[in-house]
Amino acid sequence: MNDIYDVIVIGSGPAGFTAGIYSSRANLKTLIFEGWQPGGQLTTTTEVENFPGFKDGIMGPQLMTEMRAQAARFGVEYVTKDVTKVDFSSQPLKVYVDEEEYLAKTVIIATGAKPRMLGLESEKTFWAKGVSACATCDGFFFKEKVVAVIGGGDSAMEEANFLTKFATKVYLVNRTENFRASEIMIDRVKANEKIEILMNKTVDEVLGDAKVTGLRLKDTQSGETSEIEVDGMFLAIGHIPVTDLFKDQVELDKTGFIVQKEHTMTSVPGVFAAGDVADHRYRQGITSAGSGCMASIDAKKWMEDNE
Repeated sequence: MNDIYDVIVIGSGPAGFTAGIYSSRANLKTLIFEGWQPGGQLTTTTEVENFPGFKDGIMGPQLMTEMRAQAARFGVEYVTKDVTKVDFSSQPLKVYVDEEEYLAKTVIIATGAKPRMLGLESEKTFWAKGVSACATCDGFFFKEKVVAVIGGGDSAMEEANFLTKFATKVYLVNRTENFRASEIMIDRVKANEKIEILMNKTVDEVLGDAKVTGLRLKDTQSGETSEIEVDGMFLAIGHIPVTDLFKDQVELDKTGFIVQKEHTMTSVPGVFAAGDVADHRYRQGITSAGSGCMASIDAKKWMEDNE
């Protein structure tokens, strides 16, 4: 293609769509690669109650549809295909879908991160029907319920403690006899009367019908199985950033997240990162949207400074 875009956004979650809204409103020629499944992780959720502006909540897919339409209103172009290769070695920056080349002055990477899963079919079956990877997002729906948190790091401890604000009981399921979490977080969990710790256990199966009703656990030492009744299971075994495409293009940290050097800019001038692809800590729809705004503003400023 001969056209050079001011901004190409790779990814179509809250970060990508917000970057598109801000860039196109600033009269920048903007293209979003939204992939074959547009909308990011929020399209796999049900009701979203903590995104400002929707006092009665909004369904995740509807929220993303509204964001997409808002960006389109200001002139964003869309390609509903997955990017297969990038070349950030020189200007203009190059983005490819197979052999088709797209050129841009700046690129905003907003490909997100996906929760690390256990690898069970039943886990997929009950996703958003009792299985979640975000206590902050979904904990409210488990008022007066019993839930289980899977993991042994600081994130698992934080999730378990947080969920006791809603649930009557929280199981913390750890696959070994040792935690990876810091001592202070372990102490907090042990001091919480609502939390029961199950050591040397893995989830063998998520049980349920229309929704989660329990877990079958397997003892990692004896191999014996047992069942617990729960209304929900929260995964807290880490997130995997979607950065394979950029491994040889921008600097990544040891866990694969994009390193931001100056504000939202990556190690490559003119290439920016927004949302969960660079966020270890918050991973919320609203923080992703905010970082999409920031990346767009940073991209515009960079172009102005480098004309």
